[in-house]
Amino acid sequence: MESNALSGRNEKLPTGRLHAAQYIAALVLAILLVGLWRLQVLNTDSFRVLAEANRIRKVPVLAPRGKIFDREGRLIVDNYPSVSCFLLREQMQNAAVDLPAIANGLHIPLDQLQATVKRFQHAPKYEPIPVKEDITPDEQAFVEAHRNELPELETLDEQRRLYPPGGFAAHMIGYVGEVSEEMLNDPQYSEYEPGDVVGRSGIEKTYDAILRGRNGSRDVVVNSHGREIGQMGETPAVPGHDLRLTIDLDLQKVAEQALQGHNGAIVAMDPHTGEILAMVSRPTFDPNEFSVRIKKADWDQIINDPNHPMLNKAIQAQLAPGSTFKIIMSAAGLEENIAENLHVFCNGGGTYYGQYHKCDKRHGMVDIDHAIPWSCDTFFYTLADKLGIETIAKYATEFGLGQKTGIDLPEEATGIVPSEEWKLRNYHEKWYAGETISVGIGQGPVTVTPIQLARSLSGIASGGVMRRPHLVFEDEIPDDQKDEYAQMFPGSGEKTVPLAASTWETITDGMAAATSPGGTADASHLEGIDFAGKTGTAQTVSHDAAAKLGLHGSLTNAWFVGMTPRRNPDIVVVALWEGGTWGADAAHLVAAVVNEYVTKQRRAAGNLPPEVVKPVTPDVIAKPQSTANVQSAKPGGDL
Repeated sequence: MESNALSGRNEKLPTGRLHAAQYIAALVLAILLVGLWRLQVLNTDSFRVLAEANRIRKVPVLAPRGKIFDREGRLIVDNYPSVSCFLLREQMQNAAVDLPAIANGLHIPLDQLQATVKRFQHAPKYEPIPVKEDITPDEQAFVEAHRNELPELETLDEQRRLYPPGGFAAHMIGYVGEVSEEMLNDPQYSEYEPGDVVGRSGIEKTYDAILRGRNGSRDVVVNSHGREIGQMGETPAVPGHDLRLTIDLDLQKVAEQALQGHNGAIVAMDPHTGEILAMVSRPTFDPNEFSVRIKKADWDQIINDPNHPMLNKAIQAQLAPGSTFKIIMSAAGLEENIAENLHVFCNGGGTYYGQYHKCDKRHGMVDIDHAIPWSCDTFFYTLADKLGIETIAKYATEFGLGQKTGIDLPEEATGIVPSEEWKLRNYHEKWYAGETISVGIGQGPVTVTPIQLARSLSGIASGGVMRRPHLVFEDEIPDDQKDEYAQMFPGSGEKTVPLAASTWETITDGMAAATSPGGTADASHLEGIDFAGKTGTAQTVSHDAAAKLGLHGSLTNAWFVGMTPRRNPDIVVVALWEGGTWGADAAHLVAAVVNEYVTKQRRAAGNLPPEVVKPVTPDVIAKPQSTANVQSAKPGGDL
């Protein structure tokens, strides 16, 4: 009895603890009630919005890029409607089952699809995975028919680039592609998101900010299966601005045809303004292959091609200029008061510093008036020896060689103007006087680009006034971006080199004589046109080296720089024919472009009868066979 009483007293809780437990329970209950009241009363609207957001999907509306036109408003680059397919991982039910079905329905190899999904495994789950671009109508039908079974599949309407077929003007226009991870790490591309399309080369890259526009979005209501059942609102996309180029499609077409089947480049420019009228590079590539993601095998084939089809030779080929450099030599010689009194007897060559240097002919007694049209090497060997490498380098640099011109295209090359300082810096050796002899005829270490030659020689023919080459009219660039673009493309730009009137008159008369009977390009004479120019043939390998290496075929590059009229020309055209035999061969290419230019000008002025011509635009722009796929046409003596 006593033990039971003691046990009961021990099990009894103290009154203070009991009250504390009751207060705690009441406090917890009060907190829960307050929280419940806040959820159901105070935050009703907020949570209703969040609940609505769970069934609202933001669908991007992609802005179409601006179109590209020639100087007369004729269409060069267009857009076409396309549909791409994406994978929404948040909606995926069973990857092991769904991925094979998706691969089969979209005609994608399963391993390729799995690799794509794996590549995005560390990306945020809300980020859609691009599965296939430019899907066909039957693939669109597959997606729509399997909305319930495959709610993770979503399509997106967009505009894709439609470029001219056969690589027409490809290097100048460039191409677009998906922004790369490397580019996204560059502050220059801070406004871009993964999957955005960006200009990757040419005009598309330079003026991407103007062409690209601004994407919009749609807020759509979807059901539990991801099917769209309504729309809440829309932020419209802002299309990119159209761009008008300085290119003349008529001249571009003639230049393309002239260079067909040859490797090299043609550039036509208005020396008064610097406007590029035509630009061709061969071999070319089809930028339509890049408007949809290019296959790795196709890309590898392009970049491993020994002819370098992605190289814009008009601004990037750095080659010995051959005898076209004699115009620079003539300007230097006349300005230094050496050339006008120089008379050299050419007996087929001459010995300088113990080495014999050949000329292609025995010209007899030669002065400056005949040295240019005859392109006598012996005369210019002698002139180079009298001038010296430093004076030659001074004038070559003054006329824009060895530096960028500032043309509004990415990755312009600089070329090389050799000098004593240049050799010491690059080879840690002194310059020997005997090396100057070859430089005098545009051989040795001197290299130029076609665009440099166009600007330099037309500048000399214009009394020393040189303009910055450009492909887009200044009024096409927004005022607040003009300075930015000017800084993006530094170069020698706008410049005037003072020349005596007698200097450029002598030179231009000599260039006109080069296309007349007895000149090196007399076969390209244009009757009724004041056509002047200079041939150039540059050896790529010496004859001795070719014999040792067992090389056969042409070992020269053919150049020609032509213009009309001879003084203050309205157009200058440069042709580079890699593997061409003589500079006179390249003169035919230039003559075709110049003849087209003059004929067009005369017809516009009413000096020729009107001619029924086929419009250029239908020949230039490829037309897609459907709204899902584009089927592009396939392209078919001087030393």
